[in-house]
Amino acid sequence: MTNTASVLASDDSYQLILKQLLNEMCSIRKSVVENAAYRLAKYSTLYRSGVFTKSAINLAQYLALRQFDLRHLQLRLAQLGLSSLGRAEASVLSTLDAVIDILRRATEPGYVSDGKNPSEYGFSRGQQLLDQHTIELFGPYFEKSKAHVMVTLGTEAAWDYQLICELLQKGMTCARINCAHDQTSIWQAMIRNVRRAEAESGRRCRILMDLAGHKIRTGAIQLGPAIHHIKIKCNAYGKCIKPGRLILYNTALPAKPAVDTETVEFKIGLSDDFFRQLTVGSELAFTDVRGKARKLIVETILADGELQVCCEQSSYLESGTELTLFNPAEDSEQSVGTGRLGSFSGQAQTILLFKDDLLLLTEHSIEGAPAEYDKEGAIIKPAYIGCTLNEVVSRLTVGDPVWIDDGKLGAEVTAINEDGALLRVTRAGTRGVKIMSDKGINFPATNLALPPLSEKDLEDLDFVCEHADLVGFSFVESQADMEYLIEELAKRSATDLPIIAKIETNRAVKNMPEIILGTIGRHSLGIMIARGDLAVELGSARLAEIQEELLWLCEAAHVPVIWATQVLESIAKKGTKSRPEFTDAAMAVRAECVMLNKGPYVVDALSALVNVMIRMQEHQHKKFPRLRALHW
Repeated sequence: MTNTASVLASDDSYQLILKQLLNEMCSIRKSVVENAAYRLAKYSTLYRSGVFTKSAINLAQYLALRQFDLRHLQLRLAQLGLSSLGRAEASVLSTLDAVIDILRRATEPGYVSDGKNPSEYGFSRGQQLLDQHTIELFGPYFEKSKAHVMVTLGTEAAWDYQLICELLQKGMTCARINCAHDQTSIWQAMIRNVRRAEAESGRRCRILMDLAGHKIRTGAIQLGPAIHHIKIKCNAYGKCIKPGRLILYNTALPAKPAVDTETVEFKIGLSDDFFRQLTVGSELAFTDVRGKARKLIVETILADGELQVCCEQSSYLESGTELTLFNPAEDSEQSVGTGRLGSFSGQAQTILLFKDDLLLLTEHSIEGAPAEYDKEGAIIKPAYIGCTLNEVVSRLTVGDPVWIDDGKLGAEVTAINEDGALLRVTRAGTRGVKIMSDKGINFPATNLALPPLSEKDLEDLDFVCEHADLVGFSFVESQADMEYLIEELAKRSATDLPIIAKIETNRAVKNMPEIILGTIGRHSLGIMIARGDLAVELGSARLAEIQEELLWLCEAAHVPVIWATQVLESIAKKGTKSRPEFTDAAMAVRAECVMLNKGPYVVDALSALVNVMIRMQEHQHKKFPRLRALHW
């Protein structure tokens, strides 16, 4: 009897626990439905007849659910072996109903359900909607990989057709063109190559064109003297093992673009008559700005007729330096001609800042310069640099944080005066941070009140609407911004052009629910998590948390996500592999699309990324571990 009583007492206790859980779940479900309806009511005027899509309803319900702290409830459900709420994103109500259904079966004698498994039905339907929206945005998947890869095209894609073919062959399903670079003729050539490669390969590739947005960047910096330092590399004994090199070209002919490699990094012109006297082996003697005797030796004639020359001693060339030509073939010390180097500009002055240094952020027309000091080292004038958007400086207030060059330098506004905003550096490396022109500036705590699209954006939008499959909306921050772009698309008869909203600022993160709820069901939408700018705005630790939350919100809304910024960057840029970057790429598989940036080794990066994605998809889908058999 004692044992039976103990069992009955245990059963009673177990039943009590189940009933408590059932009451909690029913209460949560009731609140979720009510709070979701209240939230959606704010957007009723945006939807036809006030009828919301299933995706909008599910997102509102997910937002309502996540207002509760469910950690303790999650643990109790898991301890009883019941379905948890940790994967409720795709279909919130069905997940809640599935748990409630099980609890009722266990606690309510005679309870009969409708025979339908709400968890299976709801989960499947939510996933189907997400898959449907993904295919609508990006087209069919690449072979075995049930994910898409977007590749940013560099300028060379305008003429390098083979590169486009390789990218399509390796798994690119969307090509990205950044409207912040190049111009319409280059964009047109890129698109022509993509469409041609599509037709010849039979593979589909969508084209995303990113509107540049308001480019808030550092302005120009004053140039130093017109002197070029020819650098060499020596061994331990001081013998030159790698001479300095540059290119000489004929000023009578159109100049070619400057070469930007490790071996040749500078071009200087020569007059037509002097240039024509040079050949392989010719020596050009000169005296550098320090009074040192030096010589340039013609190494080779390049394909375009320019000359590559080398110098085996460190030299400082000045614009207009006199050159004396010797021809070693004649075995004579007699010169055969003289000429002068063409003019060239000096390099931008170096603005090197350390923690607690001052920097004046001023208007764009003023060229930046380093700080000035007196003989005792006391500062006379702080370093200063312009901002490409003058109106931004006037909107800053004391205490506002400012970040420059992807967060390499952090500062805080200490004063506002007629010259601009005076910043004090709060974060910089121990070796200081070199501030250069055309680097991004972020103002995470400042409401800049800029229009959603710049004048350039509106001009570019005409081209985008005619040629692109998707339009990227940079620096979107609110539903009002989305309405503005939707209206501009309507003016251009492009209401069917999907929008990729790029989440790049703190304000965009805070307004994410309204951006999505006010758009889905009315306009095709995708979300790009621009982790570079977000890391600057939020900090790296907060970004690690936020990128997860953004993935959850988008899954609840059945909105495809693009995981962007510095994915396998070391491979794409340098051809080298980084273990942390592969771990990041493995996490990226939870998004519907992953973006690679341009680089000389982007094809290798693409192959590596697709390989990682195929492997990881065998193990995990979103937050759901698939538990493929392990073969150890």
